[in-house]
Amino acid sequence: MITNTKAITVSSYLSMFFLGVATSLVGAAARNIGLSPFQIGMLVTIQNIGFMVSVLLSGALADTREKPKILFVGSLILAVSFLTFYSGDAYWINLIIMLFIGVGIGTYEGVTDAMLLDIHTERAGLHININHLFVTLGSALITVYLIFLEVNWRKSIVQAGVMVLLLAIFFALTKLKTRQRQPEGFSGKIRILTRKRIVVILFLMTILTVGVELGTIGILTTYLMELRQFTQFTSKIGLIVFFAGVASGRLIIGVLTRQDRIARYLLALLACATLFFTVLYFLDLDGFNYLSIFLAGLTISAMLPLIITLAGSLFKDLAGTVIGAIKVAIPLGGILIPFATSLTARYTNLQSSLLIFPFAFLLGLGLFASVLGEINSLSRSTAEAAGD
Repeated sequence: MITNTKAITVSSYLSMFFLGVATSLVGAAARNIGLSPFQIGMLVTIQNIGFMVSVLLSGALADTREKPKILFVGSLILAVSFLTFYSGDAYWINLIIMLFIGVGIGTYEGVTDAMLLDIHTERAGLHININHLFVTLGSALITVYLIFLEVNWRKSIVQAGVMVLLLAIFFALTKLKTRQRQPEGFSGKIRILTRKRIVVILFLMTILTVGVELGTIGILTTYLMELRQFTQFTSKIGLIVFFAGVASGRLIIGVLTRQDRIARYLLALLACATLFFTVLYFLDLDGFNYLSIFLAGLTISAMLPLIITLAGSLFKDLAGTVIGAIKVAIPLGGILIPFATSLTARYTNLQSSLLIFPFAFLLGLGLFASVLGEINSLSRSTAEAAGD
């Protein structure tokens, strides 16, 4: 059996890499497959449904079951889904396969961060930041691989399926000690968490953070071309700079973050993001526009990983359940904030719609500040209990 924690940590990173591949698969391969906008929308929707159900259930199971065994099942589902996706032309069959792709990646989201919290009690923030950095790398690589290199997309997905199958074998052979958790059933644990104001606030913050990040990815090139006179080429460079800021931030902030100061870092990042996203979308800095794009990416980069780390640290006996519950907010954020932006743009204008982004961080700052005292109190109680 495999018990080496370094190998298990690397396997977690690789899982999140393929999560990134899966989430960008439809967008990257849509033109090659010949999908219509309606079909793309349906595939993404059904993937998110599978993701939301899976992340919640797998997170709850991670509190009482062996995490590698849950990841084995998720990897097997994802591998088979990759290997069969559009092997035939029947759209409804591929719609079902996309549902299972969502289930597979939802398992990765629901379990890997909780597993890293178990393995790395002192530097969990760093490892969870790196874990989510690999999502960005996976999304970027599949896009470059399929679009810019113009390689055979089907062959690429089969290769990814084989790699995920190897991950499944690794997890099947892995043994990791599971902490003893509270005996409440799934519904009982969810009831406990929904009564915790901190969990509700972290859930809302996740919606706001993920929504702004995905909204910026979707609108940035359009904004730069329409309101800042960028060209097709330079606007794409701007998007690459934003990704670079996100990647850099997840590494730098992950290294600098101390476990006992996560709440302070989050508060500071929310304040900085409010400022930098206001500068990005409402001030024309000419030659310094790329700098403002980079700083915006830098400040938003570590928010989600730190929210997840904080939630898992505060509720250690229910870490998998609370992380899974909060991660349900990821697809919700990807739907709600971009929808609000597009709706505002339709009835006002593009510039006015961009107010939603800094306002989202300002709202998140207020919400988080309202529970900061409770977080500090719970953190002290958790530390004292660990000391005993």
